[in-house]
Amino acid sequence: MTLLTLPAPVRTLTVTEPEITDYRDAARASLPAARPGQASPVHTFVLAHTLAEQTVAALTAPEPGPVSVVHLGQDIRTTRPVRPGEQVTAALDVQGIRKEARGARIALRVRLTGEDGPDPFAELTISALLVGATLLEAYGDIAGGPAAPAPRGAGTPHSAVHQLTTDWISTYAQASGDLNPIHLDEQAARAAGFDTVIAHGMSVVALAVEEAVDRFAGGDTTAVRGLGCRFSAPVPPGIPLEITLQPDADARVVRFTCKTPKGAAVKSGWIELDQPGGDRP
Repeated sequence: MTLLTLPAPVRTLTVTEPEITDYRDAARASLPAARPGQASPVHTFVLAHTLAEQTVAALTAPEPGPVSVVHLGQDIRTTRPVRPGEQVTAALDVQGIRKEARGARIALRVRLTGEDGPDPFAELTISALLVGATLLEAYGDIAGGPAAPAPRGAGTPHSAVHQLTTDWISTYAQASGDLNPIHLDEQAARAAGFDTVIAHGMSVVALAVEEAVDRFAGGDTTAVRGLGCRFSAPVPPGIPLEITLQPDADARVVRFTCKTPKGAAVKSGWIELDQPGGDRP
């Protein structure tokens, strides 16, 4: 299947308040309770994920051998969180494909529109490596989203250490709808080359965002205007996960990293917040 024959990837769904609450509670299982009714900024990825999976499956269906997907990086730009009871339309386009030795690198852009009208309230760029893909041809640009905002000066850094459990990972899987066996079944994880089950990459990002929102935005997720990161290593349960937040002088741009004793798991992370006193929906 080529890009020319790929059906237009569009999905419409209604986001319920329990879904919003369950997802944010899962990300915050080791933190105090969140403000009721407010969605995590990372919930936008949950709304885009199914469409991205379907698109990758359609593009790689003709492949003669198995194809595995490695999430390389994530960029989210948003004007507001998704709202309880809101009908959301997700529309996807393939920004680019580049052939590599192990397969093909792909960049997908997903726009989410809601009850405010035709302008998207969130736009995501998903970067992934399709390991084993041999038939896809080079196309477009894989550069990803716009450049991360530049910090101005430096504020006081903040670090927090968490230890993810298998129950935490399982709860996140149910709340996000990502039931990939490598997160839930030890045998499946070992078959994929891991020592044990691993946390979802976006669950680690969601936790880092919650730490930043608590620390620098008073727990208010409507302050978040964007976030991005690159994934470098999996996070297994039962070992320390250190999240380091480095705000700029105004705490408007917060850089973050997530690491285990084995090294960096998430790097080049950034979160953009409203300027103090800025308008929020």
